[in-house]
Amino acid sequence: MSRGSKTPSLNCSSQLVVDWSRQLCSSFTNNTCVSVPRVKDDKMDEYHNEGSFNTEEADSIVKECIENVVGGDDYNQNLVNKWTSAIVERCLTQLVKLGKQYKFIVTCALMQKTGAGLHTANSCYWDTAMDVSSTVRWESRTMYCVVSVFAVAVV
Repeated sequence: MSRGSKTPSLNCSSQLVVDWSRQLCSSFTNNTCVSVPRVKDDKMDEYHNEGSFNTEEADSIVKECIENVVGGDDYNQNLVNKWTSAIVERCLTQLVKLGKQYKFIVTCALMQKTGAGLHTANSCYWDTAMDVSSTVRWESRTMYCVVSVFAVAVV
């Protein structure tokens, strides 16, 4: 609730269920965005249109980082902490190099393929006109990796 608004309006909601394996292992991602009204500012609109965040570019960066860190390796419980830290650090480094005026939050979940379900959910209270999120699901023969990127515009 901001700038005189008493009730936030629900702007978008998406749900995606993906079957990741023949053993009925599924991933559940639920993103809910709540709009926060903002004051009209033509200079900021012009600035953010020029430097807007491209989720396809971010997805590509995330996939490349995952491939570079875990690539063709088999799941190894002893390396999971190292892998997840390296994935989020590389993603953040590459996203910052884009030079966009955003603050970034990156999360990573890495799980061995065993036939168990993996459920994730994200909820954001922000300005849906300027802030964005993206989730990348990646899998190999032995593991799943889910990386979420949240880009919050610096106003």
